Formats: sequence, structure tokens, C-alpha cells
Amino acid sequence: MAELDGKTALITGGTTGLGLETARRFLAEGARVVFTGRTESYGRAAEDELRMLGDATYVRADAADPAQVEASVGEAVELLGGLDILMNNAGVGAVAGVLDTPLDVYDAIMGVNVRGSFLYAKAAFRHLEARGGCMIHVASDAGVRGEVEISIYSVSKAAVVMLSDMLAIEGGRRGVRSNAICPGDTAPGMRHMAVPGHEEREDDVSEWPIPPIGRIGRARDVSDAAVFLASDRASFVNGVALLIDGGMRAGMRTETWPTGSTGAQRSTSG
Repeated sequence: MAELDGKTALITGGTTGLGLETARRFLAEGARVVFTGRTESYGRAAEDELRMLGDATYVRADAADPAQVEASVGEAVELLGGLDILMNNAGVGAVAGVLDTPLDVYDAIMGVNVRGSFLYAKAAFRHLEARGGCMIHVASDAGVRGEVEISIYSVSKAAVVMLSDMLAIEGGRRGVRSNAICPGDTAPGMRHMAVPGHEEREDDVSEWPIPPIGRIGRARDVSDAAVFLASDRASFVNGVALLIDGGMRAGMRTETWPTGSTGAQRSTSG
């Protein structure tokens, strides 16, 4: 039996990257899916692909806009007949230190990442409560230990982890679980993570540091965790911030390995 047979899911920021891969996995596990995104062309292209796998519908929405959040939740519930899973995945970032981050960029990051997650949680909660559902919030390893190059993104994702924890306390009493996923470097990377003034990232994932496990993360690594957290197997999992980073946060990274360490034989081929 499929893990999510008969369940319904709303995935924000589901048109590319981790959101799109999770939509694929949810469909493969028997769920019906509504997914959101701000860019119509990305949304329609994703919808065409996903409908070959199952019941999937794109709804255009900006996670930072309260009216659009309410409307998209309402449309999702109408299309799906109820809601079992909310995955707060919509996110943006910027490559800049704290003092070099313009105010409008700060507002945009906090607006989508924190305000958006808060708005969707509030709008979806009563529907999740009616079905004993759950929330999954996509945070980041940068929200567990800050990264100065993406400082305000780190701040926002730390807030998402705490938001998830507070929802776990309040929601748990009412039958709604809340957990956070904290991915490390995962190819192809976030589309909206660039130097202020640029729309999309331009870095080369081949230059990313390799985690102790020997490879960069894959979107499937994250979607597998999302399937578990959304499934009945995780019915006692509540208030967790799950790192999916190949061991990058296990300790300080060094270039010199102790003599005889198996780490000297590590491979990047994964």
C-alpha cells in the first residue's frame, strides 16, 4: 500500500526544486496534490508534468500576500475535498551579510519565509484539524547554524524552526502535528538565492563543499523525509527539526584528516 494513499496535500512553492520533487513523490505515494507558486509559466509547466503522475493542480499564489494565501487554501480545500498535509516550502533568500542586506530584500525574505509560513499555517489549520492532519515546514541547515554569506536567510529559517515548534505545541493538543525539515546543500539549489539586485542564483553547485557522507544532497533525499513525516508512520513525531545535510552540521569541517581515517578515502561520486 502506498504511504499516502487517499491523503490530500497543499505544497507551497511547488513549481520547482524541492517543492516540485516532493509533489512528484506525494503523487507516487497515492496523494492528491495542489501546489502554489508566483510564476504562472513555471506553474503550468509543472502542472503538465505532474498530471502525468496523478491528480495535481497548480494555483497561483504569493505566500507573503494574506489574501492570496487565504484564496489558495480555500481553492485547495474545494478541489481536494479537505486537507491532510500542508507543506510550507515557498522560500527566497539573498547572498549578503547582515549589514549589506537592503531593507527591501530583508522584508522580502522575512515576508515569504516567515510571514508566509505563518499565514498558511493559520489559514490551513482548521482544515487540518478536521482530518487529523500535519504540517511540514521547510527550513534549512542555515537555520540551525547560521551562515554569514546568507545571513538574513539564516535568520528567517531559524524563525521557521521556532514557528514549527510553537505550532507543534498548540496544534498537537488538537491533533495536528508540526515538524520542520532542514536541508543542507541540495542540488540544483534554490532558484531565488542570489546577490541583491539579481533575480536568480548564478553559482556553480560543483564548487559547494562536500558533506562527510561524500556527496551533495539530492531533492529525493528531502522528499523521502517529507513522505515519512506526512505518513501515518510518523503519528508520534511532533516538534522535530530534521537535519538532512549529509553530516555537515555534525562538527567543524577540516581539510586534514587524522592518519588512518576512512575519511581520506571519501568519494564525491555518491
